[in-house]
Amino acid sequence: MKLGLFPLAAGLLAQLSSVQAVPATPPNLEARFTKVTVTSPAGSVIGRSLAGIETFAGIPFAEPPVGPLRLRPPIRLNSTLDRFDATGIAAACPQMFLSTDAKNTLLDVLGDLLTLPLFQVVNGREDCLTVTVQRPAGVPADAKLPVLVWIFGGGFQLGSSSMYDATGLLSNAKNTGQPFVFVAINYRVGGFGFLPGAEVLADGAANLGLRDQRMALEWVADNVASFGGDPGKVTIWGESAGAISVLDMMVAYDGDNTYKGRPLFRGAIMNSGSIVPTQDVDAPKAQAVYDLVASKAGCAGAPDSLACLRNLDYETFLRAANSVPGIVSYHSVALSYLPRPDGDILTKSPDLLVAEGRYAAVPMISGNQEDEGTLFALFQRNVATSSQLVGYLSDLFFHGASRKDLTDLVATYSWRPSRGSPFRTGVLNVLYPGFKRNAAVLGDLVFTLTRRVFLKAAKTANPSVKAWSYLASYNQGLPFLGTFHGSDLLQVFYGVLPNYASRAIQTYYFNFVHNLDPNVGVRGFPAWPEWRPERPRLAWFFNDRSDVLDDNFRQKSCDFIESNVRSLHFRDEEGNTQPRWGL
Repeated sequence: MKLGLFPLAAGLLAQLSSVQAVPATPPNLEARFTKVTVTSPAGSVIGRSLAGIETFAGIPFAEPPVGPLRLRPPIRLNSTLDRFDATGIAAACPQMFLSTDAKNTLLDVLGDLLTLPLFQVVNGREDCLTVTVQRPAGVPADAKLPVLVWIFGGGFQLGSSSMYDATGLLSNAKNTGQPFVFVAINYRVGGFGFLPGAEVLADGAANLGLRDQRMALEWVADNVASFGGDPGKVTIWGESAGAISVLDMMVAYDGDNTYKGRPLFRGAIMNSGSIVPTQDVDAPKAQAVYDLVASKAGCAGAPDSLACLRNLDYETFLRAANSVPGIVSYHSVALSYLPRPDGDILTKSPDLLVAEGRYAAVPMISGNQEDEGTLFALFQRNVATSSQLVGYLSDLFFHGASRKDLTDLVATYSWRPSRGSPFRTGVLNVLYPGFKRNAAVLGDLVFTLTRRVFLKAAKTANPSVKAWSYLASYNQGLPFLGTFHGSDLLQVFYGVLPNYASRAIQTYYFNFVHNLDPNVGVRGFPAWPEWRPERPRLAWFFNDRSDVLDDNFRQKSCDFIESNVRSLHFRDEEGNTQPRWGL
């Protein structure tokens, strides 16, 4: 089994490690770009102009969350920038790539390979609350271009704005006559941004990463006009945890997305993520995360353990924060760190807020990769039978569900490899017994069928607000992974493969950013049908064509999830005091 899994796991690690490293400025880069200055309400900023795109990287929007400001809500920058040098590369926030206590399949397979420099992940720094603005060269301050704000993904554990250079996107948009201003925001992740626990809740320090995102959007509202953007035409876009963050920005403060009397955004795009039903920030599972971090940090016996964590040196706190189970592990998408209801920015679990209509009802696009679960099913090689899968879901996900509930849910998925993920690949791609069913279940529960449940609830609450959805299948045939979670970053964001899918999706998105409708603007691609509960249909993207697909696949599983949503909440029932990991 190790020999079969090694190249796949090594490839995954190489991909994630390489994108996390913040590259040094290339030699002689400064000699190749010209400098450009913008003066905004925040102050004067010097950026670089290269290849027809102007970039202003790492502009601070908040006071550095260091020292006594660690583990506290962001404080708006109270000084004016004076010729701030934004020609470099924005620093990443502290990262959590692997748990410092990880014992999992990946480590079993790779062993000493993890000690090589290739796999040494840059941890970033705490002074990281910045935005990066990119625009076509020569855009005047009064251009009033639409604005696309990017929120990166990474399981709320890793990621940074510096990973996402929008030069290609902006160039393609300009070439089609639909230019826009691009803004990528940094926010705190891992234990620095999403530490849960009763101590955190009492201190008003929960969901710091979401608060960072909200303040960054407020910075956009205050300053983007100076860069040629229109603060009244903002679309927020994210992938994976970034897409979940987009939804959380929609439900934040019960759907109040206004700032100084104006909406912070008018449209939303969610790639591979939407609602994640979660327990409260002080519930038993969440408290177990805090308690472990405090224990590993040597703060468990302190009179004020949160103050103790704030006073630790950076490396000690980083190691302690990263001691909980990570996404690259057996626990997979049963995340330790993620947004949880705190009674303030998230008054309830996002699924409840959407169902109650307490969200910013803006036109939206929400879709999935066909094989969302394959990456996350790499690490459960001991979950091979139905009984073992039921136990896995019970232990890590659905503590309020009975064994019968979970047995019935698992029974809606065939044990036959031909029915599992990567889908439509017959009996091939069986990495270990049960792999393809595990991948199907994980992908559906966290991403694909959750999207369908979200869209139905959102459209029921606000029937007049338009929505579009999609399924991407352009990587069908890729061994074991198929069209895997995150592959849209290569196809859609970067356009690495300049094929039909990349061109079509980018064009639809540019249309949406300009007109709040993927079908209005540049034509040349088939009409993308609206998603409606009475007839839910998807745009189905392949690498050489697109089609329309009825959004009713695996409907039996979806019906079960909807009918049993209360017991399948990722929440603890009242009175459950057993510390469990998970959502």
